[in-house]
Amino acid sequence: MSRIGNAPISVPDGVTVTIEPARVAVAGPLGTLQQQVPARMKIEQRDGEVVVSRPTERGEDRALHGLTRTLVANMVQGVTQGFEKKLEIQGVGYRAQLKGTDLELSVGYSHTVTIKPRTGITFEVPTPTEIFVKGTDKQMVGQTAAEIRKVRPPEPYKGKGIRYEGEYVRRKVGKRA
Repeated sequence: MSRIGNAPISVPDGVTVTIEPARVAVAGPLGTLQQQVPARMKIEQRDGEVVVSRPTERGEDRALHGLTRTLVANMVQGVTQGFEKKLEIQGVGYRAQLKGTDLELSVGYSHTVTIKPRTGITFEVPTPTEIFVKGTDKQMVGQTAAEIRKVRPPEPYKGKGIRYEGEYVRRKVGKRA
């Protein structure tokens, strides 16, 4: 069994971690993130590392310990490297384009669908069939990508729609004569 929950989180140069009761804030070159954390978890900063420890070995405390450690590690990664999700569009005439900062999708409806980015989220459209969702907050990037996919999820008969990169869509045969 892996003990990653006990591993300290290394904090690179240029990143500051502020620890308050039940709150952690991380500031770095790409921005600032704040997160509520369980008050029972003990979070310390020492020697350029952040260490999360739990009060007891109960199952609930072990689960909160892993969650807290992962949230802090994701914040550190977000303000240094950022996160991105890649979406692919498949279907004849299906395409995406940027209108200013908004994402405009033409995916088989009688109208185009416009998606406005949330604060801290940016869209990139290198080709009309690829969308990159980028940001510092991992949860926000994933949520925005899920909302874009929800506009036209991949369907199993022809495989048309918006899917995550590498997502496998199980195809169905359809009706036969």
